[in-house]
Amino acid sequence: MAVSQSDALILFGASGDLAHRKIFPALQAMVRRGRLDAPVIGVARTQWSLEQFRARVGESLAKHPGLDVQASTKLSGLLRYVSGGYGETATFERLRKELSGAAHPLYYLAVPPSIFATVLEGLDKTGCARDARVVVEKPFGRDLKSAQALNRTLRASFPEQAIFRIDHYLGKEPVQNLLYFRFANPLFEGVWNARHIERVQITMAERLGVAGRGRFYEEAGAIRDVVQNHMLMVIACLTMMEPAGNDHESVREARASALKTIRPLNPYDVVRGQFRGYRQEQGVAPDSRVETFAALRFYLDGDRWANVPFYVRVGKRLPVTATEVLIEFKRPCCPVLDEYEPPLADYIRFQLSPNVSIALGTNVKLPGEALVGKRTELVAHQGSGDDMDPYERLIGDAMSGDARLFAREDAVEAAWRAVAPILTSATPLYDYEPNTWGPNEADRIIGEGGWHNPQGAI
Repeated sequence: MAVSQSDALILFGASGDLAHRKIFPALQAMVRRGRLDAPVIGVARTQWSLEQFRARVGESLAKHPGLDVQASTKLSGLLRYVSGGYGETATFERLRKELSGAAHPLYYLAVPPSIFATVLEGLDKTGCARDARVVVEKPFGRDLKSAQALNRTLRASFPEQAIFRIDHYLGKEPVQNLLYFRFANPLFEGVWNARHIERVQITMAERLGVAGRGRFYEEAGAIRDVVQNHMLMVIACLTMMEPAGNDHESVREARASALKTIRPLNPYDVVRGQFRGYRQEQGVAPDSRVETFAALRFYLDGDRWANVPFYVRVGKRLPVTATEVLIEFKRPCCPVLDEYEPPLADYIRFQLSPNVSIALGTNVKLPGEALVGKRTELVAHQGSGDDMDPYERLIGDAMSGDARLFAREDAVEAAWRAVAPILTSATPLYDYEPNTWGPNEADRIIGEGGWHNPQGAI
């Protein structure tokens, strides 16, 4: 059955920070590529005229490095604006008039989750939800219970196939490259299992602190902010089985199945840290117990990944800004080689940011009579080219009804189940100095061999 293209995009929260920083530049890029020619209706409580809204969008685009005058002008012509409270029926009646003949609108809720129910009720009551789709931003709740409640709220107004839960990490080109590398290269997919892989490390490091977002971070912390969603999605991409087909539901089924195998965390498998100076940030409690760093050890159920630890480390005010995945293979056991100097374990290293590269660490023999070698790394760098911004890719996919890069209801709940035990248990919080790799206690999580510290921009 053919999937309809959305013929209008309605942005709730159009006067907010997310729209200004991320969504408006993404819409301009979509126009430039010919992926957007439908009306774009901003909805917000801010009492703006259409011209003031256009000026706000223009201000956003002027600050963005990818300003395209022609695309910006065309986008401005697509804009409409509706002001009013989200709990007022009159707001949605005005929205219906602006929608005019749109048969398949897409609603983007760039508003706090606490407002979702109010907006959804307004759409439902006024008939605006009929034959429509809805995009919701993370966080999808604060824990499993609230995520389940949020999903019930969404499903009361929209069927699951019309709900698009954004995790922009899935829209990143380097994360997509993880899947392509695995399934396009049978040479590696054949050894992608517990028989050959010793352990996996994933590090997401940030040099910046909370950058003025102290109030938000007090509500989230590192585990809720990036582990429960971004990092677990990376684990799912690394471990999922090959999808049964190339349709979006086959991809989502494979990813959700992988998430369901992640064993709920044991508090002993977690070390939390907080950088010195965090409590002086604006909006942060003077006695805050919120973590800005976390080191975690995950295991997956099932034969394929039995007893393979997945080490995850995330943190702010670390020495570099970089995200990297390191797949460490088992050391070879060969008497003819071990007689001299046992070779090191091979590895595959994916740098997801700031550079995009794939590296293969191997052993090669040194010249001479003895069977002695050295470690060599083969690196393939990938230029950024004209990569799509994640928001551009995801909004375009939602408008065309392609859900493969969006989180399904059961996948979201599986991710919350994995971290649930440590959200309710009081684990210690250790201080660490800015510009270090977190508290020394994190070494307990990984043991022999230690953490791999990624490099920043070259």
